Amino acid sequence: MYATEHADGKLSRREFLTRTTALGVSAAAAYGLIGLPAPAQAQEAKVGGKIRVAMEVKGTKDPRLADWPQIANIYRGWLEYLIQYNNDGSFEGRLLESWEANEDATQYILKVRPGITWNNGDPFTADDVVRNFARWTDGNVEGNAMASRFPGLVDPETKTLRDGAVVKVDDMTVQLNLTASDIAVVPNLADYPAAVVHSSFQDGQDPSTNPIGTGPYVPQEVSVGQRAILVRAPNHTWWGGTAPLDEIHYIDFGTDPAAMVALFSSDEVDANYESVGEFIDILDGMGLVKEELVTASTIVVRMNSTSDLYKDRAVRSAIQLAVDPKVVLELGYNNLGATGENHHMFPIHPEYPELPKQVINPAGLMPALEAAGLKDVEFEVISLDDGWEAATTAAVQAQLKDAGMKIKHTVMPGSTFWNDWQKYPFSSTTWNHRPLAVQNMSLAYTSTGSWNETGMANPEFDALMAQALAIADADKRRELAAKMGTILQEEGYIINPFSRSLYSHHKEGFAGLEHHPSFEHHHYKWSMA
Repeated sequence: MYATEHADGKLSRREFLTRTTALGVSAAAAYGLIGLPAPAQAQEAKVGGKIRVAMEVKGTKDPRLADWPQIANIYRGWLEYLIQYNNDGSFEGRLLESWEANEDATQYILKVRPGITWNNGDPFTADDVVRNFARWTDGNVEGNAMASRFPGLVDPETKTLRDGAVVKVDDMTVQLNLTASDIAVVPNLADYPAAVVHSSFQDGQDPSTNPIGTGPYVPQEVSVGQRAILVRAPNHTWWGGTAPLDEIHYIDFGTDPAAMVALFSSDEVDANYESVGEFIDILDGMGLVKEELVTASTIVVRMNSTSDLYKDRAVRSAIQLAVDPKVVLELGYNNLGATGENHHMFPIHPEYPELPKQVINPAGLMPALEAAGLKDVEFEVISLDDGWEAATTAAVQAQLKDAGMKIKHTVMPGSTFWNDWQKYPFSSTTWNHRPLAVQNMSLAYTSTGSWNETGMANPEFDALMAQALAIADADKRRELAAKMGTILQEEGYIINPFSRSLYSHHKEGFAGLEHHPSFEHHHYKWSMA
């Protein structure tokens, strides 16, 4: 069906690869279905050397509690994933050798890759997979980012793994039995909080304190706000062969991109996590190699209905429609992206719908505030002090101020901002690219979403999301997405001004540093050129 839809122009190549590989077709076979050769395999890499990468070093934590990819990029050295999401949109088995879904995606068969051992010598088996599913689905653990991602596996009464939902068939096979169709199972297994931990791991533990993993590296040092160093794991035969680099150093530069540029200038780093705004041209001018990628990474300036200021939908809608996304993209991100439509979906997503254009109406803001008795209230919008995030939020504040609202912009350092990022009444948050729009929408806007920071609880939206997670043809999926997008626009919780093209830079002499759409660092691909 998907091959036909691709031939009919309903699915892009990326969308086709995402859908088919999520259901168990290998990437090579998927390319063959549309008459294209599989991507060439990388040549054998040179072994040895180290790389220094400019990236914020956040504290490592229980992976299911991780809320930023920088955290995962450190523990990714020794903790691996069942499945990996690739730049071309395909999904690749890592700790899993393969998987299959039945016709309506209510049952998945997961095949464990043979020959994998933990770095303490224990074999990796189906028991590890079953145990990690029990961890991921535990909705009683505060902050568990995985808890809402597998509703068909969870007992709604206990908020834990349902009996018979995840079954060990044999030492190398696991069967998932869902109560409803779910096409997001595989994409969610590839997301950064889904790192697989050893049986000795204690819930809530910092994984760097006892780094038992299946990956090729171990942490030598993790100093929050300073640096993290990964070194090749001693006495461990990694199932993937020999990871090329001897060491990987992460150097924390804070949130000011100018400091990161200074590190390049003084030859203290070889690569960076991300390049933004005016600094892209500056780094280009330094003769560095630029990596570029179109994604659905975005920023959401959202209102939280737990605050009395934003309980009224008319107020939220008036605030949303007083802000022109085109202006925010220009001022906040140097036009290096595409304008958004206040529903957290973008053309790169398979289920992206074309909705009627919203009418931007700054003149409607003050009448709405006056009707709600908020005309003389001073509002506050909060942002991280990171350059483009602060600039984007400032552009939103400026337009609201021009429309007559009394509003101040408070900028916080990361050490303060991230403590309560889900609770602020009005603030901005960056959201990672995810392969399917329903992933972010489910996390952010359903009443049970692990990262719901708006307080939105719309029964119609929840019901539509449950339907959208079921397999359907492209047009029917798009119909559901259109309804959910309309609800998000009408509820007015979010100003979602643009999707971001992503950039990073590195010195000549390194290979495998292509920018990943979800900011993942696949260390085993990195090498000296």
